Amino acid sequence: MNVELVTKNDLDNLKETLINEIRMLVGIKPEHKKWLKSSEVRNLLDCSPGTLQHLRVNGTLEYTKIGGTIYYSSDSVNAVFDRNKRNVA
Repeated sequence: MNVELVTKNDLDNLKETLINEIRMLVGIKPEHKKWLKSSEVRNLLDCSPGTLQHLRVNGTLEYTKIGGTIYYSSDSVNAVFDRNKRNVA
């Protein structure tokens, strides 16, 4: 028997995805957030929690920790995209 666990983060990610898709269907632009939580950054970068932790540890991605929650500046996330641009011909 194959058992799969659904975590609160999984449900939060599903909720965010559904809300964004509904907004796109109705023509509402998604809000621009200044601070993003880990789950949102993982969705943007399409990476695992371990990869996100590696990006924090090696200094690639700046973050702020308040209590037990880690926040990332949307500008920092965009800077990671800008620094890793490749010219593919």
